[in-house]
Amino acid sequence: MKESDKKDMEEFKNCCGKHKWHSRGRSGGGNAVYGLGFIGALIFFIGHATTFWAGVLGFFQALVWPAFLVYEALKVLIK
Repeated sequence: MKESDKKDMEEFKNCCGKHKWHSRGRSGGGNAVYGLGFIGALIFFIGHATTFWAGVLGFFQALVWPAFLVYEALKVLIK
């Protein structure tokens, strides 16, 4: 290994090797899709509710709408 390569490796270890890398920035695209999906699911589930408690259940179903989506998609794909 060249002396310059060793020096570069040592500088990298001193500079970057001590820090834990964390993702500080996120694009937010997934959050927007989930948010819009939540609003749409909330309107759908509460709109189809016939009682107050069915509306409360609809709220909780809207929180986990991706699970319903994946379940239904897998049912169709398995056939």
